[in-house]
Amino acid sequence: MSENQIKFVDLDLNENLLSALNAMGFDTPTPIQAASIPFLLEGKDALGKAQTGTGKTAAFSLPVLNKIDLGQHKPQAIVMAPTRELAIQVAAEIKTLGQKIKGLKVIEIYGGASIVDQMRALKNGSHIVVGTPGRVKDLINRRTLHLDEVKTFVLDEADEMLKMGFVDDVTWIMEQAPESAQRVLFSATMPPMVKTIVDRFLRNPARVDVAGENRTVAKVEQQYWVVKGVEKDEAMSRLLETEDTDASIVFVRTRQDTERLSDWLSARGFKSAALHGDIPQAQRERTVDNIKRGVIDILVATDVVARGLDVPRITHVFNYDIPFDTESYIHRIGRTGRAGRTGKAVLLVRTNQIRMLRTIERVTKSSMEEIQLPNRDKVAEARLIKLSAELEAEKTSNTIEKFAELIEKLQVSLEVDAATLAAILLQRQQGKRPLFYTGADPMIEAIERDSKRRKERRDNPRDAGPAGRDGGRSFGGTKQDWDTYQLQVGRDSGVQVKDIVGALANELGLTKHSIGAIKLAQGHTFVQLPKAMTSEVAGKLKKLRIRQKEVGAVVCDFDDFRESRGPRTGGAPRRDGAPRGGRGGEGHRGRREGGAGASAGNGERRFDRNRGPKSKPAARPSRDA
Repeated sequence: MSENQIKFVDLDLNENLLSALNAMGFDTPTPIQAASIPFLLEGKDALGKAQTGTGKTAAFSLPVLNKIDLGQHKPQAIVMAPTRELAIQVAAEIKTLGQKIKGLKVIEIYGGASIVDQMRALKNGSHIVVGTPGRVKDLINRRTLHLDEVKTFVLDEADEMLKMGFVDDVTWIMEQAPESAQRVLFSATMPPMVKTIVDRFLRNPARVDVAGENRTVAKVEQQYWVVKGVEKDEAMSRLLETEDTDASIVFVRTRQDTERLSDWLSARGFKSAALHGDIPQAQRERTVDNIKRGVIDILVATDVVARGLDVPRITHVFNYDIPFDTESYIHRIGRTGRAGRTGKAVLLVRTNQIRMLRTIERVTKSSMEEIQLPNRDKVAEARLIKLSAELEAEKTSNTIEKFAELIEKLQVSLEVDAATLAAILLQRQQGKRPLFYTGADPMIEAIERDSKRRKERRDNPRDAGPAGRDGGRSFGGTKQDWDTYQLQVGRDSGVQVKDIVGALANELGLTKHSIGAIKLAQGHTFVQLPKAMTSEVAGKLKKLRIRQKEVGAVVCDFDDFRESRGPRTGGAPRRDGAPRGGRGGEGHRGRREGGAGASAGNGERRFDRNRGPKSKPAARPSRDA
C-alpha cells in the first residue's frame, strides 16, 4: 500500500484514538505520521527529521497514547520541548488526541510557573509529562518526577533545544532514563550536537526523513517588500490596514522592539500586544488566550516565545525583521497555514539583506513575490471602507433617535448646518489615522527616485564602475559591496578584534582590503565582509571557529558602525556611557593591534577599511559613508 493511500484506520491504533481523530476531521495521516507511527507502535527507537507544521506532534503522541496504562499512576512518557509555549501547545494537542481516553492525565511542567503546583500535580498521578528540560531536571532532582516506569522519552525540536543551551540538561535526563525506555527524537535539522545525542542514546533507530516535504511553505503565500521611502513602522501600519487579516503575528528580533512596536501600533488604534521571554508566564498565557478570543488582533513577538503557537485565527505573519537563518523563517511562517488552512507571510527586507532573502528562497524551494506598499490614498480608502461598515452596523441602534435630537441642539448652539457638523465629528473621530492625506507620499517619491536612478545607470553605464559612491575599493576585480555578518562570539568568550581579523585572514585568506568595519559586543560581533566572496571562502566562513568556538556567521541588517561622538575633551563620556577612548561600550570601530588604521589614542590600533597603513590619525573619529 503506497503512503498516500494509508488511512488512520489502517494503522494499529485503538478505537478511542480513531474516534477522536474522526471527531477532529482527520482520516489520512501526514507523511511523517504515516512513516513514523508503525515504527513507534513496535517500540523501536526513532529519529524523525521533519519541519514544523508537518504533523510531527501527532506522529509521536498517537503511539504513546495507544499504549497508555490508565492503572499506572507514575509517568509513562516524558516529552521535552525547548520552550514553555511549545510545551503547553504539545500538551494541549496530546489532550485533544486523547479526549476519548477517560481518566487520562497529561501534565505540563515548565519554568515561570509555580513549581509547588506542578509537584502537587505529579504527586496526584500522571500518565504523560510534557516539559522543558530545566524544569524536568529540577523535579527529578527533587524526587517528585519519577522515571522508573517511563516507557517512552521524546525530544521534540531537538535542534532548537540544544541550540538554546539545554545540551547538558538533556544529556543528564537521558542518562536517568530506564534502559528499556523507547527513545524518540524529532528535529528539523541534524547539527553535530543532535548527532551526538542520537549516537549516544538511540539504539539502532528507525530513521524517518520528510524534511524535504515541507508543507508549511507550500500552504503559505509569501511576499516581500524592500524597505525604501518610509520607515518600517509606517510600512507595518499600511500593510495591516490594507491586508484582509483576521489575526496576525509580527516578528521582531528583540524584546525592546516587541514593546516599542506594539505601543506604536496601539497608539494608532490597533489591538496589539507584545510577547517575549521576559513577560511573566501567567501574562503570556493571558496574551495568547486574548488573541484566540479576539480581544487583540496582533501579536508583536520574538522567535522563541512564538514556537509552537497554534491559533486558528492567525491568517498573516509579518517578518518586521528578517530572521538570522532559514529554520527560524520556516518556524515563523508556520504559525499560519496550519491544519489544512492557508496563510500569508510578508517579509520586510533591506537592500543589504537581499542575499539572505535569496538563501531562504533557495532552501525552502519557493519564490517570493516582490510587492509595493499601498500608497496613502489606498490606505485612506481602506479606512473609509472600514468606517462605512461600522456606521452601517450602527444604523439600527436603538439610541440613534436620542443622538439625532442632540445633533439638532448642536446645530443651533454652534450655528452650523448638519453637513458641517458631520464633518467636524469625522475629523475628531479619525485621531491618528486620517481619512485622507495632504502632501506628497514618501513612498511614491521613493519609487520615482529609484526609477530615475535606474534610468541614469542605463544612460551612463560608466558611472556604475569600481570607482563608485562607496570609495571604489574592489574585491576580485569588481566593485566592493559589503554584507554585515553577525558572529556568535564576543567579549564574554574572551575574543578580541585581533582574533576576529586573524581568523578571517588566516582561515579565509582575506586581505585587509577585504575586511570592513568590525563592532565587538559582549555576546556577538558584527563584521563587514564582501558580497563577492567565492563559494570556497563562503564555505570556510560557515565552518570558522574562533577560540575553539563555532562563530555561526549569519547575514544581518546591522549597519551602525559609527563611533559615538562627544565633546573633544579626552575624558568626556560617549553616548554609550563609556569613557571616551575606553573599551567599555559597543560603539567603537573594530581594533587591530599592529594592523592597518589610525591610532585610537589609547595604545590600540583601530581597524578601518577606508584607511591604509600610513594614514595619519584623524582629528575626530571617522564615520563610514
